Amino acid sequence: MTAQASPLMQNLRRSSVWFVASVLALAASSIGLSRFLEAETPAVSLALDPLNVDALVAEITSELNDMSNPPDLDRLLAKAQGALAFNLADARLYSLIGEIKYRQEEKVEAYQLFDQARRLSKTEIHALQKLIGHSIEMGDLSKAVGEIDVLLRRWPDQFQAIAQGIPIILSDPQGYQAVLTAIGAEAPWRPSLIAALRGTSEGLDAANRLLLDLNKSAAPPTRDELSGVINGYIGQKKYESAYRLFLFSLTDEERKLGGYVFNSTFEPGFGGKPFDWQVPDQSGLEVTFATSLGAVEGEGGATARFLNTPVKGAALQQYIELPPGSYKISVAASAKNLKLPKELFWSVRCVDPSDEIARLNIPEGTYNRQNLSQTFTVGLSACPMQLLRLETATIAESWRFRYVGTLAMHKLSIERLPS
Repeated sequence: MTAQASPLMQNLRRSSVWFVASVLALAASSIGLSRFLEAETPAVSLALDPLNVDALVAEITSELNDMSNPPDLDRLLAKAQGALAFNLADARLYSLIGEIKYRQEEKVEAYQLFDQARRLSKTEIHALQKLIGHSIEMGDLSKAVGEIDVLLRRWPDQFQAIAQGIPIILSDPQGYQAVLTAIGAEAPWRPSLIAALRGTSEGLDAANRLLLDLNKSAAPPTRDELSGVINGYIGQKKYESAYRLFLFSLTDEERKLGGYVFNSTFEPGFGGKPFDWQVPDQSGLEVTFATSLGAVEGEGGATARFLNTPVKGAALQQYIELPPGSYKISVAASAKNLKLPKELFWSVRCVDPSDEIARLNIPEGTYNRQNLSQTFTVGLSACPMQLLRLETATIAESWRFRYVGTLAMHKLSIERLPS
């Protein structure tokens, strides 16, 4: 009997092994498919694998964020607490339960749960956002800045989530100092902060103050940061504030280049900011700066090389601030084979309103260090800021009007005349 039963038992054992293997394979397949679907269709993912905590977190989060259908908080709480029994170290579950408790007006317990989530994971995003808001509400602004720093180092795209709290923080001396310390240590969210502050008048003033304080630090403001805030003031027609920030941001070396025209000899390495030389992106033209210190006669300054194509618009420009009065604009220029079909000239224009108040024409031909000048007046009527530009008279680009040759400008100055 035993010998005859042995093949049967062997077949049964093989069948059992095959069945277990099939079940395990099917389970593995379901788990794999569940993982694949957890982000897009968490409900389907949970049907395939009820223990998939990532899918559960996605499903609960989706329901809590659904503004069109009020969530069943008790049902979601039961789901989250049920999952917690199998995932005691998952910070997201504590954070979700905290959010549900918060919506159920059980705020003390909610913040305890957010704290627990942070103990398990310092960068749990939802708990961080809630605790930042809570720290601001409680007036613990230094703590709020520390939490913001943690959040934005891990989640740099989350600046807008905390942006509304920034003005409150900066209005408080402790909060302001905490922000200044963080961005002075080159926190990676510094560019986002400065960019966000440029959007309002109050924000511009806060950004202005931060940049001036950073000027004394080991991480002084960058040219882009300064340009952004200065342009913000110009956009809001706060021209005095714009010019004052430019002046206060100058280094000792840059102050030597001051005057009605900043860097009148076109020393290289200083351009880019408003009230400093800017070179617009212009096809058909190359503009280079060369130092005048120790240069061969006629070689220092800004050189504009025209590439035998139409040129429309500005080649060089800077904002200037001239009080009402009489002035003379002068340029020492050299040219080689310069052909100007539609004129080339320096202009001084009021920014608001945009009216031309001076024009100094550049002659064609070849010449060396020719001195050109023109007098003009800034009237008592509204002209709080001006724009100085080297530009062409071309209205529409046409290959009939091709600019050719080289113009070197060794010095450009504006001086006030006696009244």
